[in-house]
Amino acid sequence: MMDTFEKLKNISLQFGLIVNENKTTYMKCTRKEIQLHRLTIDNIQIDQVRSFSNLGTTVNGNNTLEEEIRERFAKGNKAFYANKTVFRSNLVSRKSKLKLYWSVIRPIVVYGCETWVLEEKCLCLRGKY
Repeated sequence: MMDTFEKLKNISLQFGLIVNENKTTYMKCTRKEIQLHRLTIDNIQIDQVRSFSNLGTTVNGNNTLEEEIRERFAKGNKAFYANKTVFRSNLVSRKSKLKLYWSVIRPIVVYGCETWVLEEKCLCLRGKY
């Protein structure tokens, strides 16, 4: 782990980049339960995390999708309830409501789903929402 960080740091310095201690974390990918540790390399402390969000997608160390799928449903619900008055209004046509659903709500829920690998236990999440 330390060798990898040293390589990253040295190559970054060649391009004039400095590793920001406050923004840098690392994640160990394993299905086993792990204790979180802090690395100290050249007076830089790097925290270990169980998961992180990158470009709106949650990545975790044991490579499961339940957390990501739950977040997608929660974001979709939030988008729906933010527009609830529009969806319930009699002044807005059904066609306009469908356009809003297809252009706003649905993309939020299915963002990144083409990379999901579903297991049988993931499919049971459908019943919770």
